[in-house]
Amino acid sequence: MPSYTVTVATGTQWFAGTDDYVYLTLQGTDGCSERHLLDKPFYNDFERGAVDSYDVTVEEDLGEIQLIKIEKRKYWYQDDWYLKYITVKTPVGDYLEFPCYRWITDEKEVVLRDGRAKLPRDDKTQILKQHRRKELESRQKMYRWKEWHPGFPLSIDAHSHSELPRDIQFDNEKGIDFILNYTKAMENLYVNRFMHMFQSSWSDFADFERIFVRISNTISEYVMQHWREDFMFGYQFLNGCNPVLIRRCTEIPKKLPVTMDMVECSLERNLTLEEEVKQGNIFIVDYELLDGVDANKTDPCTIQYLAAPICLLYKNLEKKIVPIAIQLGQKPGPDNPIFLPSDATYDWLLAKIWVRSSDFHIHQTVTHLLRTHLVSEVFSIAMFRQLPAVHPLFKLLVPHMRFTIAINTKAREQLICECGLFDKANATGGGGHVQMVQKAMKDLTYSSLCFPEEIKAKGMDSKEDIPYYYYRDDGIRVWEAIKSFAEDVVHIYYESDEVVCEDVELQAFVKDIYVYGMRGVKASVNQLSLHSFLQYT
Repeated sequence: MPSYTVTVATGTQWFAGTDDYVYLTLQGTDGCSERHLLDKPFYNDFERGAVDSYDVTVEEDLGEIQLIKIEKRKYWYQDDWYLKYITVKTPVGDYLEFPCYRWITDEKEVVLRDGRAKLPRDDKTQILKQHRRKELESRQKMYRWKEWHPGFPLSIDAHSHSELPRDIQFDNEKGIDFILNYTKAMENLYVNRFMHMFQSSWSDFADFERIFVRISNTISEYVMQHWREDFMFGYQFLNGCNPVLIRRCTEIPKKLPVTMDMVECSLERNLTLEEEVKQGNIFIVDYELLDGVDANKTDPCTIQYLAAPICLLYKNLEKKIVPIAIQLGQKPGPDNPIFLPSDATYDWLLAKIWVRSSDFHIHQTVTHLLRTHLVSEVFSIAMFRQLPAVHPLFKLLVPHMRFTIAINTKAREQLICECGLFDKANATGGGGHVQMVQKAMKDLTYSSLCFPEEIKAKGMDSKEDIPYYYYRDDGIRVWEAIKSFAEDVVHIYYESDEVVCEDVELQAFVKDIYVYGMRGVKASVNQLSLHSFLQYT
């Protein structure tokens, strides 16, 4: 009688093993095996990190193995199990691998197919088509869309981390690692010791320096020594924590009535301001998004403030970017002066500090929260809902989606929720950060998520004109490496535009992103085609 060798690999996570009964059924093109109990006498099967092998004998050859069914039944008490994969060696010596990489909870049945990537058109038998369809139907019940706030990208339908599907929750190691890293960061910043400093006004710049007493490296020490200087202020727009807002100025906006007389002493080429603009030497950072956003009111006695500055910068003869004018509000007028480097030292310094404050709020809420976390979650949910595990794009994307939904859920649960850390610590807390995301969503486009296009659209793509923009230079290299790899994988399966168009799962995936992520705003995708999407995947 034919015999199949079945090897079962249990995960290495804490508590990944199980004492429950595990049954296996093989289903091939020529028949189906009986239900086999996988058990070795006097041996503890399915321990954490174990790889156990079993011989499964059948009466007749099953043909090509298409599916395997795993059933877990309770022994003493409910014992979850993390199954990595199962391999099957056929009687003729072929090896097939059936990846799982998920938790099997309760008394569930899991049906697996082999790990070879397949497009919908590649499945010829009804049993494989049916498995594909059932997998997505099951996932769509687990991964549901929910509107957390009007105008936000939709997120996962879960109020807390514990409500998430088990497979996308933090595992024990990740959860502990998260807590340890947070604790270490707080210790390094002496935050616990100096917490009172964050709850009251500072009287001296030395207060700021005391926070970083434990952080000592060449870069931090250099920045601490030079942060007040104009060249460092300008450099941080290129390579600081938020180097995505600066753009080449093609026309001085009417809302910033800067004159030649104001900035003449800052210009080095004996050109007028208009001529400097035409030559591409003027840059601008506009925080218009913050205009009208409500500042936080931590309590009746604590008033916080927000500014919506416009900062004009100049590329000097050394090709360094330096500030030449700052207006702290969007509407010009007597009560909204333009600050200049020629002003009193602390007037100019305070204007730059307000710009840095605004930059912080944009970075935290738009660059980081919206364009990194929330947008990534949209792609993650759409992937789970519309791409089965055998789809090549699922295999390409899933390693990069690990913990994305989990960390976002924790953020909504603890960080950006009402009375969360944002409300307690940030001037945009108390609802301002929500207003910012809602406003930023109106300008969010798919092309802006494509690094080279966004850099070029801002006029920041020339290395010769802007030689010290390392964020651009490093980012392009990373982008090209990822693009090269992704293209090589994609072209294995999509040899023509026709194949792209006939992939109904891919179409559903992109539609989910458009409808629930971009909220159906046509301008956001500029009538994005599936082929264009694949070029950037």
